[in-house]
Amino acid sequence: MYKILILIGIFQLIFFIAFAQSLSIKKASSTIKIDGVMDEAAWTEANVADHFKQSFPFDSSYAKAPTEVRVTYDNQNLYIFATMYNLGPRKYITPSLRRDFRGSANDAFSVQLDTYQDKTNAFHFGINPFGVQREGLVSNGGSDIEDLSLNWDNKWYSSTKILEDRWVCEFAIPFKTLRFKQGLDSWNVNFYRIDSEYNERTTWSPIPRIYPIVNLAFLQKLLWDAPLKNPGGNVSIIPYTATGILQDFINNKPTEKQFNIGGDAKIAIGPALNLDLTVNPDFSQVEVDQQVTNLDRFEIFYPEKRQFFLENADLFASFGYSNARPFFSRRIGVSRDPTTGQNIQNTIYGGARLSGKINNNWRIGVLSMQAAEDNSINLPSYNYSMVAAQRKIFARSNIGAFIVNKQSFSNEQSDSSGTPTQFNRVVGMDYNL
Repeated sequence: MYKILILIGIFQLIFFIAFAQSLSIKKASSTIKIDGVMDEAAWTEANVADHFKQSFPFDSSYAKAPTEVRVTYDNQNLYIFATMYNLGPRKYITPSLRRDFRGSANDAFSVQLDTYQDKTNAFHFGINPFGVQREGLVSNGGSDIEDLSLNWDNKWYSSTKILEDRWVCEFAIPFKTLRFKQGLDSWNVNFYRIDSEYNERTTWSPIPRIYPIVNLAFLQKLLWDAPLKNPGGNVSIIPYTATGILQDFINNKPTEKQFNIGGDAKIAIGPALNLDLTVNPDFSQVEVDQQVTNLDRFEIFYPEKRQFFLENADLFASFGYSNARPFFSRRIGVSRDPTTGQNIQNTIYGGARLSGKINNNWRIGVLSMQAAEDNSINLPSYNYSMVAAQRKIFARSNIGAFIVNKQSFSNEQSDSSGTPTQFNRVVGMDYNL
């Protein structure tokens, strides 16, 4: 039995090595219009990624219906044109027209871009035949389907068309939307298609069935005809103002007027490092959490959806394991009312967060946020800080170290037992094989 298993393993290894491939990308010779029509000369000159293989239900078969992908670029954007053929006329399925859809019940096309060439982190862009977009970040090598987070949002452009025997999509992804090291002559890439008609998931670079389709270990080379340059300055500013009027007619109290102002900023420190800034952030802009019924005695850990915390979130939040995380960003800006036991909003004065790649082997993250005091519940002003560093080891493993510090700005702060709680610090490291 052991000999048979070894032979099977060797056969599968030879199969996937045999299909190792790369895709060359050339600069566009003509202007690309994002309209879902492949009528520009640049597309006829582009190399084609085809011969997709099944990842499900069989990882040893070709796709029933062929898929073709072309890529090109100019000084501003990466362009992708994909054609998903069918074996005759048909209808397409999508459970929802909401952005950031997910699930194998969709007809969809997706691309994964490992711009760091570490096969551990990647950008994900996908679309369905009806033009609904999704984008996200893949971390931890995509070893689990939950390693794809769709909470990250950014600018990119697309168009789709449903034709008699196929559907097509066209992407324009600005280089300023991505993070990458300038001067590289190649990235890692993979494309995959989910097809509800034939109940199959197919990929350009073969992925064994036992792995999630977002797994980054099997990406192939995207070879540039010239090393990429710095895309230039990239600064996004999102200001807000919020006003409100509150009047209690029953108790005949005077009118209360409310006014808030603040905003966020995102500043690219080179192509691979990003600085996030926030001043008096506005919690009302955050997507509403899904309501759930909690029947146990433990808290619900809602996913982080505030843009300030999303990019490179795994660098801060993935230490430990699912039930023991030394850092959980949703704690920042939330406090507990001791009289009711309920969580309440805790105003944040401001914060800064630097994260990203120093080079292909090192990632760093530095965060500091200052929350306001709340005299109604005797809550002092707290500072939340974290420093994290991650070093790539071997092909896809990494070792990381971190320091987390929550510091009170009041020496009188204590818990219900009288024990001082002026600070809480955690220092640790982990190794991901």
